[in-house]
Amino acid sequence: MKKSLFAGFLLCGLVLTACGGDSNSTDGSSTSGSSSASGNAEQVFNLAVVQEMPSADLSLATDTISFAALNNVYEGLYRLDADQAPSPAGAAEMAEISDDGLVYTLQLREDATWSNGDPLTADDYVYGWQRTVDPATASQYAYLYSSVANATAITEDGADVSTLGIKALSDYELEITLEVATPYFDYLLAFPSFFPQHEATVEEYGTEYAQTSDKAVYNGPFVLADFDGPGTDTEWTYQKNDNYWDADNVALDTINVSVIKESSTALNLFNDGQLNDVTLTGELAQQNAGEDAYVVDKSSRTTYIEMNQREADSPWHNQNLRMALSYAIDREMMVQQVLGNGSVASTSLIPSEMSYNPDTGEDFVADSKADLEYDLEQAQSYWEAAKSELGIDSLSFELLADDTDSTKAVAQYLQGAWQDAFDGMSVSIATVPFSVRIDRANTGDFEVVLGGWGADYSDPSSFTDLFVTDNTYNRGHWSNSEYDTLVTEAATTNANDPEARWQNLVDAEAIISGEMGVIPVFQKAEGHLRSTNVKNVVVHGAGASYDYKWAYIE
Repeated sequence: MKKSLFAGFLLCGLVLTACGGDSNSTDGSSTSGSSSASGNAEQVFNLAVVQEMPSADLSLATDTISFAALNNVYEGLYRLDADQAPSPAGAAEMAEISDDGLVYTLQLREDATWSNGDPLTADDYVYGWQRTVDPATASQYAYLYSSVANATAITEDGADVSTLGIKALSDYELEITLEVATPYFDYLLAFPSFFPQHEATVEEYGTEYAQTSDKAVYNGPFVLADFDGPGTDTEWTYQKNDNYWDADNVALDTINVSVIKESSTALNLFNDGQLNDVTLTGELAQQNAGEDAYVVDKSSRTTYIEMNQREADSPWHNQNLRMALSYAIDREMMVQQVLGNGSVASTSLIPSEMSYNPDTGEDFVADSKADLEYDLEQAQSYWEAAKSELGIDSLSFELLADDTDSTKAVAQYLQGAWQDAFDGMSVSIATVPFSVRIDRANTGDFEVVLGGWGADYSDPSSFTDLFVTDNTYNRGHWSNSEYDTLVTEAATTNANDPEARWQNLVDAEAIISGEMGVIPVFQKAEGHLRSTNVKNVVVHGAGASYDYKWAYIE
């Protein structure tokens, strides 16, 4: 039976200052946690996350909470290191790549095993990849495989999964064939959707596979424990995997994870010594920003607004209406006063400090010359034009958002900004658990939704691909044929021409931002209080956000 984090804890009044101490390192400068860990320190790390885990299934996960968990209990061919570079993990060395960039040959690590002791072989990668692209699995992330030979024929045309461009040459040699050379493919090999899967376990449990932690086996630095169900469980554990090939360099014995949605509760638990890592937002983040334990984890994630254009008579087809909403948002004020956690105002759909011009080294955001202005007069002009074109005097709609402190605060700001700016506009807010918001967005059960995306790999296409017509993640169903053409050219015709490909993506971003197909709001960062004796937590801006393989308690 689980022991609740709150057992015996009497919640006190709001605490406004955090405990001090020596500054802590989160840069992952040491890749050998056990060699640096104090022999006297208990290697138990207690952390809080702000949402439940929607899925523990490698083929079905779609969100940052799930991917962070999966990245620590599983492992792929590569693992991102502290410098954000793919490095060999399940592979014994980096791939041998053919001159045309289409064929990757990898030698696997022969000492890698599953947590039940079974050897991990090339067939496990073949099975995991085939399961994810199989339409019967209904993986929303199958589209990431589009560069792999025959993946699109399988997902869209029903070709046999055995034709996917991956095959086991032997137990420990793997060959991957691509449809088109893919500049960021190394990063995909470090992403959970491309990890191996244990066929016997998947087949044994069927629809119950990975629904609880005991209905899966693992191959990462840790194993998942005490997980009782996706979308509902609020406490789970990562336990050191003694069968992991690199277990000698894993220092932490246990990581206890608790879902804490309120910053005030998280702060109290941190100050009481029950948590080592908590997320703060708003006033509490600002008040604790000077503490030694305070760190800002910046991510390649854009929070944006989608408007439901699925029905032919949807008012959100009107570009002037979408433009009005965007111009009424004072993003700078919002990130400073509402969030206060290091997040920055978006000027583009693409996050800054993530991707760079292959010729000049210029940040994509600078190259795109995007700018999301706050201009109340302009916003009201768009609103008047929208009302005239739609033949309406007023508009009422619901804004769907997550039920965390920070997201509720942003939703409330947007509600106030829009209602104050526009006569006749009425906005209600529905705040729901993360998994519910995802389900409603996926099924189109919303009018306007505050969501977002974190880069799966460090390339603009991680965002531009989302809004191609009919992409699963284009939840509002915005559509533009010129945009589709540019994104397709970047992935096919110009895949081996870095400069032309880059310009395709810059031009595509200009179209979606120019039409406000979606409305970017801010680039996410999280303000954390992380105990100063917790070392080498590796933070990734793109991909799975956290890696605890090298972390230790000093």
